[in-house]
Amino acid sequence: MSLTHLDDKNRPKMVDVSDKEDTTRVAIASGKISMSQEAFDAIISNNTKKGPVLQTAVIAAIMGVKKTSDLIPMCHPLLLSGINCDIEELPELPGFKLYVTAKLSGQTGVEMEALTGVSVGLLTIYDMVKAIDKTMVISEVQLESKSGGKSGDFNRKNFKGDSV
Repeated sequence: MSLTHLDDKNRPKMVDVSDKEDTTRVAIASGKISMSQEAFDAIISNNTKKGPVLQTAVIAAIMGVKKTSDLIPMCHPLLLSGINCDIEELPELPGFKLYVTAKLSGQTGVEMEALTGVSVGLLTIYDMVKAIDKTMVISEVQLESKSGGKSGDFNRKNFKGDSV
């Protein structure tokens, strides 16, 4: 398999997608943040010095999706048609699981955008409560599913390949 982001002289390049068909493409990514009970309780009770943590994390995740091509050199700027962010409370951890869905109709996928959104959202949670808990751990940032495009669909729940 040849590397698509290198030209014939081994120089970096952005892949040319101009010959690809527009298709509807959707990607869902997720990630977790675990923390102390004190930090979790402060977030749930909306009792932090920096304001509403989860609402801010949702906005940050959306901004992360929109800014992906500014952060990752070979990502194309995309005309996104939809972004959604959901946060699941995990009191048994304690912590949260953040999901980001990115959607468009275009010539390239939105996996990197969904993954970047998750990462930025989780980093925002960390930033907003680090005064309470510096031991928080961000983990399991992963693609859950994708649809559309030449490579077809992927769903982590149905994946039967080798795990890392």
